[in-house]
Amino acid sequence: METMHWTLETLNKAYQQGYMTGLTGQGADSSPYENDVLIAAWEAGWDDGFQRHKGVKPSADASFLSSNKRA
Repeated sequence: METMHWTLETLNKAYQQGYMTGLTGQGADSSPYENDVLIAAWEAGWDDGFQRHKGVKPSADASFLSSNKRA
C-alpha cells in the first residue's frame, strides 16, 4: 500500500475520473491510482457512472458530490 497523502481535491478528481470511465461503459479495472483511498473514490465514481451508463439513476451521494463542486 502506498502512503501518498490525499486531499479533498484529489478525492474529487479521482471520483470524477472514475465517473467518466464508468459513464463511457469502460471496465472497472482501469483505475490509475495506487493509493487505497483514491482507488475507493475512483471506484465509487466508476460505479455511479456505470449505473448512469446503464440507465440507472446514481446514488444520492453522487448527486451530493456533484452539487458541492467549487467553481
